[in-house]
Amino acid sequence: MTPAINESRLLYLFEAVQCGTVRAAADRLDIAPSAVSRQIALLEAEMALPLIERHKRGVHLTQAGRLLMEYYREQRAHQEDLLAKLQEVRGLRRGHIRLAVGEGFVSDLMGAPLQYFCKRYPDITLTLDLAGTNEVIRLVAEDDADIGLVYNPPAEPKIVSRAQMRQPVHAIVAPDSPLVERWDKTGSLKLDALYDVPLALMHGAYGTRQLMALAEQSEKYRLTPAVTTNSISVLKHFVRAGLGATFLPAFAVSQEIEAGELRALPIDHPILNRAEAHLVTRAGRRLSGAANRLLTHLEGKMEAFGAPD
Repeated sequence: MTPAINESRLLYLFEAVQCGTVRAAADRLDIAPSAVSRQIALLEAEMALPLIERHKRGVHLTQAGRLLMEYYREQRAHQEDLLAKLQEVRGLRRGHIRLAVGEGFVSDLMGAPLQYFCKRYPDITLTLDLAGTNEVIRLVAEDDADIGLVYNPPAEPKIVSRAQMRQPVHAIVAPDSPLVERWDKTGSLKLDALYDVPLALMHGAYGTRQLMALAEQSEKYRLTPAVTTNSISVLKHFVRAGLGATFLPAFAVSQEIEAGELRALPIDHPILNRAEAHLVTRAGRRLSGAANRLLTHLEGKMEAFGAPD
């Protein structure tokens, strides 16, 4: 006979995994660590399977534990969707939306698109978390975010793109860079033109860096950055300070381009020209009315997806 799942005990397992340790989960739940351990042990007994493995760095899920966590996250998402639909039935325009966003989208998002949405729907609240490409995909796939904005994501069966648009990688340089004159004269810029230029690049978990790695492989040349960071803001400051160049899609620096602080130069390279911006949700996820309104709004208003600047 298949054992029944004790829904209340799943919370303790979820918190232990989210927090990393049983003690941290107990602190968050404001109970004794022994109580968390006991509830997880009872759940394991009911399932007749081990659900976690304890290591020096914390707890890790077994295969059975991962399946239970996937079930728990789906149940939470369904509950949130139901509550949102009930609010819609009551005629309320309320709700809460969780966004996971690549930093390159921030300027585009926080301009007119989000300003207009927040004024039109003042009772809808937002949580906005910045993350790299891989982390955005994880947050959306695990229902820790309703909507994701991500640059050139890898293929993931749990994720569906609700909007996408080609947004090539550009060389981002200062207005007085010699590369600007070279571009103006020839109308073309090859990747090898930047081999001798000091570069600031993102860490490997970010879409732009993953694309650059593919381009490097095709060119059989390895770029050696002077600065590696997890912040697009750092990249912009690096270039504005005249220290060198970086690589980003043009929409990520549209405000700086308009202000005359930076230039975005197209690069003649097939891999860099195929990059895309994506608006994503989990496959099969039924979004709340509030999240659906925001999804449609962002698709129609963001420069990254074709709206006029």
